[in-house]
Amino acid sequence: MAGPESLAAAGFFPSCAFEETPEILIEDRRWHCYVPRPEHLIRRALAACEGYGRQPGSVVLSTDRVVRVLNGQHRGKHRPTNVLTFDPPPGIPGGDVILALETVLREARQSGKSVSHHLAHLIVHGSLHLAGYDHHQAGEAREMEMLEARLLSRLHIPNPWKPRA
Repeated sequence: MAGPESLAAAGFFPSCAFEETPEILIEDRRWHCYVPRPEHLIRRALAACEGYGRQPGSVVLSTDRVVRVLNGQHRGKHRPTNVLTFDPPPGIPGGDVILALETVLREARQSGKSVSHHLAHLIVHGSLHLAGYDHHQAGEAREMEMLEARLLSRLHIPNPWKPRA
């Protein structure tokens, strides 16, 4: 059986599916109003995950409307969420991280964080999900939160789980 790379060479998959760096798609240009140089921030956040997280094949900066539809189709939850991750098919590297602008803005405002810091946090969070980390159980959640804080400190971003004064 042919490996994924040879299938890409034969035209069955786009060759970008096997690149080291993810494709970054900004579906809504309003992201640029809230996050200076979002592509740069995403690449830095993913680099901070080295050794722990998984490099996605794509990161999509989208909207609540798009994420609400995807969340309904794939998780049965008909509401937007801040970030969705999708594992790749078996044998294919990567995966997808999709973020909802309006939810990210609302959460950043409510928690008193900059949108850039919150976006970096959610990129790290998504990368860890792709690597198999989860937060369904209390112990898992605490482990993931501590790792997120450690990885964000590499970017000089404050611990998002520590209450602000």
